[in-house]
Amino acid sequence: MTQTYLITGAGSGFGKEIALRLAEQGHDVIAGVEIIAQVNTLRSEAHDRGVDLRVEKLDVTDEGDRRKALDWDVDVLLNNAGISEGGSTVDLPAEVLRRQFEVNVFGPVLLTQGIAKQMVAKGAGRIVFMSSVAGLTVDPFTGAYAGSKHAVEAFADALDQELAEHGVKVATINPGPFLTGFNDTMFEEWKSWNDDPSTRLFDYDKLHFPHEQFDPEEVIEVSIAVLTGEDTAYRHVLPARTVEDIKEQMNGEWSRTVNDGTRPALVQTAYQIKPYTPVQA
Repeated sequence: MTQTYLITGAGSGFGKEIALRLAEQGHDVIAGVEIIAQVNTLRSEAHDRGVDLRVEKLDVTDEGDRRKALDWDVDVLLNNAGISEGGSTVDLPAEVLRRQFEVNVFGPVLLTQGIAKQMVAKGAGRIVFMSSVAGLTVDPFTGAYAGSKHAVEAFADALDQELAEHGVKVATINPGPFLTGFNDTMFEEWKSWNDDPSTRLFDYDKLHFPHEQFDPEEVIEVSIAVLTGEDTAYRHVLPARTVEDIKEQMNGEWSRTVNDGTRPALVQTAYQIKPYTPVQA
């Protein structure tokens, strides 16, 4: 039976490629993009790749757009839309914090509410959240983003338990540092802050995303396997080779003590690393 896949945040990054690949495989795919200008751009790219892809404007923070999506009879939902606001917790302007949670948490959860109830009525469906390793761990200067992804993890876990008896499956995908541009531009968001720069604790012109980054292909392949039901695991930390390191980091929280007043290694790395640094083979 043909299923309809809805991919939010499909205007760029993981979402765009996942939507195009699913369409290439012959699936019925709706690619939701944030702004109308992205509609024709993605349609053109789909045409160039010879795939039939339905592209719709879907800003997850827009109530009208969310209501419109309820007419699409979605069977599989990938909540991929998201933004990342980099900066120290003490410097982030209030509107930046609110925007982080509106896009990454409130919008997707409100969209999911209506679609999930439609899935329950059909007795089947799959909801996947593009979370992050930042939903499990935290780096310096990513508190807002990590906070939003920790919230996503909570909602996804609750939904998995609440919808189980109704035939709806829930899963998360937790990418680490992948070289899509998303992480590096997070450390440029300060350029649009409406604040007094003299009050900032840090000079953000000197800071960059503090990790080498991986090729995004693994995320694309795993996401498609999860969406199509080939992969039935609940959580997917990627790259898979980092799983044990993430587990060790999470377990280390139980023996953690207060800081000793020295600069943490990742803060130092943020000063030293160059943007868009790939993992060395």
